[in-house]
Amino acid sequence: MTDELAGKTIGERIQIIRERRGKSRPVVAGLVGRSAEWLKAVEKGRLHTPRWEKLVELAGALGVRDVSELTGSATTTGSTERCSHDAVPALREAIEETALTVSAESAPAPAALLDRTADAWALWHSSATPRKAVGAVLPQIIRDGRRAVRVLDGAERREAHIALSAAYALAEQVLAWVSDSALLWLAADRCMTSAELADDPVALAGSAWVLGNVWRATGREDDAVRLVDDAAALLEPRLDEADDSVRALWGACRLHGSITAARMGREGDALRRLDQAQAMAKRLPADYAHPWTLFGRANSAVTSVSVQVDLHRSAGAIDAAEQVDPESVPSVDRRARLWLETARAYHQRKDRAATLHVLQRAVRAGEESMRCHPVAREIAGDLVTSGGGMIRAEARHLAQRLGVIV
Repeated sequence: MTDELAGKTIGERIQIIRERRGKSRPVVAGLVGRSAEWLKAVEKGRLHTPRWEKLVELAGALGVRDVSELTGSATTTGSTERCSHDAVPALREAIEETALTVSAESAPAPAALLDRTADAWALWHSSATPRKAVGAVLPQIIRDGRRAVRVLDGAERREAHIALSAAYALAEQVLAWVSDSALLWLAADRCMTSAELADDPVALAGSAWVLGNVWRATGREDDAVRLVDDAAALLEPRLDEADDSVRALWGACRLHGSITAARMGREGDALRRLDQAQAMAKRLPADYAHPWTLFGRANSAVTSVSVQVDLHRSAGAIDAAEQVDPESVPSVDRRARLWLETARAYHQRKDRAATLHVLQRAVRAGEESMRCHPVAREIAGDLVTSGGGMIRAEARHLAQRLGVIV
């Protein structure tokens, strides 16, 4: 079967294998928690390739022993492998360690914890090496936060839980793509638990945004959409009275839902949420950016590029990207992501030279972020194997720079 499927796309291989096994689209789609329309869009190439976890589920639903039967040569470069990072061990130790007794002496003040966590988030957005920079300070913030919630009471304890939830939220950002899924899940779960113990609507909505990231990345897109929709509903009664951060967090939840709906092929839901988020962004000061999510006018524009790409509308994505000034994006990592999303759009169009050029810009904007991002690594590997002789040498150099085995 492998020889007969040579040269076929992943979607075509899925369809051929499904039909050979006599399985209908509704049955296979139902086994992986998706609609028949979603599976048809994957097979016909109208949606991006499912993530690795979903490919594993599809292989099981189709009775395929090895996922490589679905992917063919798509994984031969090793570009989809999870990379590692030196920041992970210290964060793991801070998150996983168990202290059965805690001294009440020198308990950190909640206000100080909040300030330190805010500084760490600012460092995440401003550093050219965000994981390295934040990895140097975040483990101690988590330890101090865990100690504070053990020894403080009442309002001070709830405030400490707000700070600790923010610290775990940042840990999820640092650990994404570079740690095992168990540690990532633990960070997201503790983020939500601290928000629940704080009993604070804003903290709860922020933790929903974080947990939704993990659910989306692990194949639970429907759950992620419901979660961020619930978070937005929780904030709605406060939108006219609260400060800008509450309105921005509401908008971030709408953007989150837009991206997730786009990845499921639900175009109407994706575009409706995107419109709602952009309308909210216009209510904020022109240069405003939420300290966690970066929600504001610039980030909404960046997200519109991602949504168009995920909907397989490459022309719309490129048009949207051309409207964004990268220097207006208040985050090194997010600026690199803008270039990456634009590279994805050119990659969909099979414009290999443009893909290479734009991906190089992404790496120049944030090399550490691109080395850790599986999509950047996947595209770099594909450019080596499929880009042709004109760009092969440059593509190989870029892939090696991103740590891709080629």
